[in-house]
Amino acid sequence: MIRNLTNRIIITVIILAVALWVDLSNEVKILNPVTDEILFSQDLTPRLGLDLRGGLQVLLEADLPENAQIDTASMEIARDIVQQRTDALGVNENVIQIAGERRIVGEFPGLEDTESVLATIQQTGLLEFVDTGDLNPQEGSVLVTDYSPAGVPTDIVADGITVFHTVMTGAELASVNVSQDTLASRYLINFVLKSDGSKVFADHTTANRGKFLAILLDKQVISAPIINDAITGGQGQISGNFTYESANAFAIQLRYGSLPVPLKVVETRIIGPTLGADSLNKSLVAGLIGMAIVVLFMIIYYRMPGIVAVLSIMIYAAITFAIFKWFHFTLTLPGIAGFLLSTGTALDSNILIFERMKEELRSGRTLNQAMDLGWTRAWSSIRDSNLAAIITSVILFWFGSSFGATIVKGFSLTLALGVLISLFTAVYITRTLLALFIKTFKPQNFERWFGV
Repeated sequence: MIRNLTNRIIITVIILAVALWVDLSNEVKILNPVTDEILFSQDLTPRLGLDLRGGLQVLLEADLPENAQIDTASMEIARDIVQQRTDALGVNENVIQIAGERRIVGEFPGLEDTESVLATIQQTGLLEFVDTGDLNPQEGSVLVTDYSPAGVPTDIVADGITVFHTVMTGAELASVNVSQDTLASRYLINFVLKSDGSKVFADHTTANRGKFLAILLDKQVISAPIINDAITGGQGQISGNFTYESANAFAIQLRYGSLPVPLKVVETRIIGPTLGADSLNKSLVAGLIGMAIVVLFMIIYYRMPGIVAVLSIMIYAAITFAIFKWFHFTLTLPGIAGFLLSTGTALDSNILIFERMKEELRSGRTLNQAMDLGWTRAWSSIRDSNLAAIITSVILFWFGSSFGATIVKGFSLTLALGVLISLFTAVYITRTLLALFIKTFKPQNFERWFGV
């Protein structure tokens, strides 16, 4: 029989209470009772994936020749920059991951403004300050540039093309932000340079008063001011025909650097919220029908242990959902499928234990002996089956991460998490509840109570 049953019951009640608290709340706040200051805050709103909420899925590919070698580090940096750019645009819960050697998959649940996101993702974001001398290039025109620390004379003509010298690139920017000129009703990009860039900028503006200094983004002129005075403070402004949205997008590109690998959109897929809601509703209905059938089977076939198993599975579901909400796991259809499959694993563990108990009762063991022997002899099978499921989940997660298969990745993550929680509920909570039921009801007719 279980020792310290009271302690196990208390722990089970505490775990269930915390899980239900998280499940039924959209936000948790802990306040200072004296000052009402927020000491801790956690958003608990469920996060729905692309297939349940609708949104945009985009497949990006390196815009380089097929035979070009692309190192893994460059793709990792490109992925991080895309993630930072879209985060800064206010796109929440987006998932950006590498798929193979030259592709990146982006998922943006609930996204409505798809054009601004695609534009921000694709732009290489290479900022250049270009010496055009006495030439005033038109805004929007494209210039061929050459950059080297040693410097290249401006207005060099090669094969009929004028090559202009890049004085400095955006790599020398320390910070970037957007401001509004209220008098002129226009938006400006304010920048602060690093120490090396500040010196280069000061030297160039000192030596080239009255000349034009074009500002280029991805080789396209966005502004071409005249150098009226030397700029020695390491700060400046970029003016252009900006709206707030375009100025913010531009600042984001500069703030998070240029992409080491140019990207092009290979495929986009927009999922409407109606389709996502319909998928969610059908999934819930299917899950409820399946759960009802399982509940009826467990109660009819296993009697008291079946009721205990059903209660244990409900506690398991409450704990799992609470963990999903607390750690902000994104719920998707494959993730729900993994959760339902892990529910079957939890029931399988209970079935193994109950069948071993029934065998011991048929052999003439007492109820307490049958409980202890049932758990002891079923443990090796439970351990091995759950370990195999976890190993399989790890392999599937690696596959999904390596090849951009988000469906497989979501399924494997929820499956592994569900298996671990189901192992805990089967070994700890189910046994505690069954011991409590036996102690409370003191069953004597094993055939009636246990279906022996």
